[in-house]
Amino acid sequence: MKEVSTISKRKSRSRPQNRRQQPRPVNKGYGDAGASWHKKATKGFRAMSGSPKEDIDANNYTLRQRARMLYMAAPIATSAIRTNRTNVVGIGLQLKSRIDREALGMTQEAADAWQAQAEREFALWSENKRACDATGVNNFAAMQQLALSSWLVSGDVFAVVKQYEPTQLTPYSLRLHLIEADRVATPTTSGIITPMLLTTGKAANGNTIYDGVEVNDDGQIEAYHIRSTYPFELGSTTTTWARVQAYGERTGLPNILHVMESERPDQYRGVSYLAQVIEPLLQLRRYTESELTAAVVESFFTAFIKTEAGAGDNPFNEVGSSLPEVSRDPNEYEMGPGQINIMEPGEDVTFADPKRPASGFNTFLRAICEQVGAALEIPADLLLKSFNSSYSASRAALMEAWKAFRMRRKWFVDDFCTPVYEIWLSEAVARGRISAPGFFVDPAIRAAYLGAEWIGPSQGQLDPTKEITAEILAIGEGITTREQATIRLNGGQWDANVDQLTRENEKLRAAQGQVDQSTAASGTISAALREAIVAEAIKSIKEGDKHENA
Repeated sequence: MKEVSTISKRKSRSRPQNRRQQPRPVNKGYGDAGASWHKKATKGFRAMSGSPKEDIDANNYTLRQRARMLYMAAPIATSAIRTNRTNVVGIGLQLKSRIDREALGMTQEAADAWQAQAEREFALWSENKRACDATGVNNFAAMQQLALSSWLVSGDVFAVVKQYEPTQLTPYSLRLHLIEADRVATPTTSGIITPMLLTTGKAANGNTIYDGVEVNDDGQIEAYHIRSTYPFELGSTTTTWARVQAYGERTGLPNILHVMESERPDQYRGVSYLAQVIEPLLQLRRYTESELTAAVVESFFTAFIKTEAGAGDNPFNEVGSSLPEVSRDPNEYEMGPGQINIMEPGEDVTFADPKRPASGFNTFLRAICEQVGAALEIPADLLLKSFNSSYSASRAALMEAWKAFRMRRKWFVDDFCTPVYEIWLSEAVARGRISAPGFFVDPAIRAAYLGAEWIGPSQGQLDPTKEITAEILAIGEGITTREQATIRLNGGQWDANVDQLTRENEKLRAAQGQVDQSTAASGTISAALREAIVAEAIKSIKEGDKHENA
């Protein structure tokens, strides 16, 4: 018994020791990094993410309202949207027809003539607001600006393709009707249930509707559902719903254009461009307003008079007006330029000394703008329109911004401009205003005729001498072409420039009565002069770099 007891005691004493000696589980890979649940930094970080329907559709209504309010009331948000509009679209993306003449068996002269005719006919439609806009308010360039701004603020924008009866002045039936994101929603019986409460539904044919976008079992978009009113629109009539087929059954052309940026697979509605920076923009607006209010209050010269008489008995309290905004409450005092207030006996006023404006305001403002700009792909210099850095730093910032502008322009062209051009050209060929044999027969021939570029604003130049010199050197080394350089520098067309220079030089020779084939015929400067200019520009660049690095 005693031996058994001794053994049991030893076992009982050894058990805790054995448990302490057992190897503890060790997290591996991301389990010891961002997915760790044992580190203090990440233990309370409970990130919950769901499907695009849960994460995006259910929150889009709130995001749109807040983004619009910031666009209307927060200067930095306004700058972000308008900076994109100005650089991505500008005065409007201009069509430049680029057909594949080899696939079409055309000579260069025939291709040039066809392209010129197509551009003239497109201008006939696009430059007339009554010819291209279903509402008759904007021409095609202005519609581009509106569509881009609406896309960025609301997350997406729609353009319904409509057909009107042609007239003598408007020979094309194509009209575009821009629809804001709020009006595309899942149908409800009452018409008043908000999108944030109901975003997913079922169509009569069994398809699923994700926030107004009808999708079949394969995930393909088949239709869009558009409401006749905005949610909670005051004084609106009964809400009705229109189902718009995504593509025409006979033509295969789109009946509605959807401009959006996808950030997740299985996503059918866009997210506001400002979504990730709503909170810092809101807080920055509040901070700016507080600083502004404090500075204004400090600028007031307000006098307070102490007297034994009642405040109502002293004529200084008379403001000369009985306007409703002027308080008559004896417990309230007005502050303003030259304001005089009579105080009751025993009352006193004490002011804090906040020292406005705060010394660190500009530094803090720029720090937040740098974070916001990083998220929006707009450098703080461009966001604030304040270029106080060196040439190299400013140029690097602009180049980074233009990477985003070009990418955003490509998305916009693919979602809006190119489909519109295809629909328009199909009508132009069908009506016989443009000859395109095989356009409706062979998809390859159709694609050859549809080749086009959309020319928009150029990057601009901080130092024209340096920028032009760099382009000249790139052309000389075969890195770029004269046409590409012309587009980058001023958004022009090199072919048109050469033609115009030829005409100008002919007129100049006729006026001067001389013929100089070496310069006038080509419209260019001599090689020696060009080399001298380039050498001087390179010297200036090197000296500038030394000065900046000093």
